Amino acid sequence: MNHSYQTQLYTAREAALAAGELLCEHALHHQRELIVDHREAHDIKLELDRRAQELIEKKVKSVFPDFAIYGEESSSGDPNAEYRWVIDPIDGTVNFFYGIPHFAISIALQRNKETVVGVIYDPIRKELWEASRGGTVLLNKNPIVVSKRSLLSEAVLSIGMSKSATTMEKTLPHFLELLRSAHKCRMMGSATLDIAYVACGRLDAYIEGQISLWDIAAGALMVEMAGGTVDLKAHDEDPDKYSILAIGSLTRKVLQYTD
Repeated sequence: MNHSYQTQLYTAREAALAAGELLCEHALHHQRELIVDHREAHDIKLELDRRAQELIEKKVKSVFPDFAIYGEESSSGDPNAEYRWVIDPIDGTVNFFYGIPHFAISIALQRNKETVVGVIYDPIRKELWEASRGGTVLLNKNPIVVSKRSLLSEAVLSIGMSKSATTMEKTLPHFLELLRSAHKCRMMGSATLDIAYVACGRLDAYIEGQISLWDIAAGALMVEMAGGTVDLKAHDEDPDKYSILAIGSLTRKVLQYTD
């Protein structure tokens, strides 16, 4: 197979744009018009999440029928296949449900568990990040780089926090430390979009102690390709969860965090 990945990137881009159209049809609707499949204390799963993933799967399978799927809403194919799509159809579902325009679609392609293609699409702002390994990471077709800010006192950070009691107990002391040290800290509700912001220099870092691969696979590739650094570690107790530190020009030492 040609490892320039241009066909795969094109396919992921078209799938993300199609899913974005679907989300925009519903983004301005009242909550009562959205069907909730599942509700937890701190999360929501919508019927629209499933529909968006089904649309993405249909698009990518039409071109690459043998690739496996690893997604937030469903997975299929051989989990040990050489190629697999990693899909989050709406990262920031709670934001979406409450009408907060900060959510995104994330599609990554992995080859032997290494991410080689990534697409992130914010359908509200019409911003499209895309990257293929060995190429250039782009935002709306323009090359991007991470922030050059190196001082924590000048940095704007985004922090994600899983809502389990254990995670909150471990995260809050670190969060308080960063609140005192950084210029600003944000909790914005979409890891996918926040990591894309690190890649293009809007944010200086994204930190989270327990997160799923589909939230971060595409963005992690982009941060690395844009000149940043990503520390990704499998969670000790849950192999499907990771801790992530995605940074621009800051040093790991001032931000090192594990759940």
